[in-house]
Amino acid sequence: MSTTADQARSKTARRAGIGAFIGSTIEWFDFYIYGTAAALVFDKVFFPELEGALGTLVAFATFWVGFLARPLGGIIFGHFGDKLGRKTTLVITLLLMGVSTTAIGLLPSYESIGIAAPILLVCIRMIQGIGLGGEWGGSVLIASEHAPKGKSILYGAFAQQGSPVGNTLSTLSFLAISQLPDDAFVAWGWRVPFLASALLVVVGLFVRLKVTESPAMARVIEKRETAKVPLSEVLRSHPMLIVLGIGACTIGLSATYFKSTFALSWATTELSFDRSAFLTIILVANITQIIVQPFGAVLATRMRSWSRAVTFMLVPELVLMPVMFLLIGTESYGLAMLGVATIPHCLYYAALAGMLASRFPAHLRYTGISLCYQLCGTLLGGTTPIIGQLLLNQTGSITAVIAYAVFQVALTLGCMLLLLKRRNYERDDEVAQASPAPAVATA
Repeated sequence: MSTTADQARSKTARRAGIGAFIGSTIEWFDFYIYGTAAALVFDKVFFPELEGALGTLVAFATFWVGFLARPLGGIIFGHFGDKLGRKTTLVITLLLMGVSTTAIGLLPSYESIGIAAPILLVCIRMIQGIGLGGEWGGSVLIASEHAPKGKSILYGAFAQQGSPVGNTLSTLSFLAISQLPDDAFVAWGWRVPFLASALLVVVGLFVRLKVTESPAMARVIEKRETAKVPLSEVLRSHPMLIVLGIGACTIGLSATYFKSTFALSWATTELSFDRSAFLTIILVANITQIIVQPFGAVLATRMRSWSRAVTFMLVPELVLMPVMFLLIGTESYGLAMLGVATIPHCLYYAALAGMLASRFPAHLRYTGISLCYQLCGTLLGGTTPIIGQLLLNQTGSITAVIAYAVFQVALTLGCMLLLLKRRNYERDDEVAQASPAPAVATA
């Protein structure tokens, strides 16, 4: 009987992990194609009256709008995820993201409807941001809270794996359509990845609807321990966790945007790379991340000290992040590929979700980790291309951008080490899971 029950739990956990991976892959694909389009074409389609670097900067500003909306999504869906459950919330976020992404693919250009085009773009981008703001925390928790004892980081990494896979699919789609003549690419080619989102969402819904509610959240609901207003309670009870969590997420988010958004624009406008060549470089970096990232979760799970694992993964980035920009600056295809395909921050990103989730109690966890991740996206991750472009415009040198990248690595390392000194609520979940299920209260 015990063996049968264990097998059933393992099957449920695997299904939850796969559901988190597929759903988050689709959501991240939707979000990343916007960043690629902003770097390559949105200045021409929606801001044709702004020339050169200024048009790129404004396109990056609309890219950031999605990050501005993500904390709102984290608050809204964190509230419902901590009160009603993870599963229902994740179905809603997937639909919201898919509809908004498809709408961008159908949006008329500035030449067709004038100023209404960029206004609508910004509005739809905000809806996209709200959807992703609610998605990430739920995907992490539906996987990590189903995990067998001691494997929450490994299962949380299923959701994290969706980011590089979504980014790879985004890059592949734009690499394919970048073969079109420039006129066709600008006129209609860039719309294809956005319209393809509608088909991906159908697949995601099919998988996600089969996932059951997480055991930790089921216990919270059964015991009637849900918070009345999760946002208010988490800010009142755990303010320093939020502050440290924001810092701990930094390079895990911004490294991707240094590479796939800022560097893509820099390499194809200021340097001599053509569009297809640098997209290929980014593609190789994404594939490298897909392959090596899970080992970060394995490393953190097997090492006794999570603090030691974090130090091992992040300290090399203090050197490798500057090297990346310097190698891109050589304008050598091979050296740029070597620089962009860095590994340590990929390892860290896999472990980040489980570590962050372990520091919040189950009844506030969705809201807590969503606030940390999404506020970091708004303040530090999403501003990466804008700040990088501003620094480059003002100084005319990549040195200031390098200094900013190193600062972000140091901030991440310091905040995560401090966060790991706080209480580990994952142990409470494991004790509760091993105890008999509570009786269901009746009216």
